[in-house]
Amino acid sequence: MARSRQFPAPWLTCEAVLSEAFFLVGAAGRKALVGLLRRGLVEVPFDLGSELEPVLRLIDKYANLPMSLADACLVRMTETLADPLVLTTDADFRIYRRHSRQAIPCLVP
Repeated sequence: MARSRQFPAPWLTCEAVLSEAFFLVGAAGRKALVGLLRRGLVEVPFDLGSELEPVLRLIDKYANLPMSLADACLVRMTETLADPLVLTTDADFRIYRRHSRQAIPCLVP
């Protein structure tokens, strides 16, 4: 969270990432995550319904890792945003590629 303060809000994500985040932070972090959403610091512009096929192609492509739905959605988001940057603790983002060949701009501790 300290690293995220370097980047202006709102931070964009998808519902699959929020689902994982709520699970990972548990009861201790739930209030903080809800607060970010309610204050509009985190926004969810991604629509899986309209991006389903590209997301499923990514999951197929990286089946050997395996790629989660949340990861696939984030990779797809990087393909649709003008200047993406992924803040993550998931080292797989060093392996994933956007548009098949481009490294994903990300900060991994």
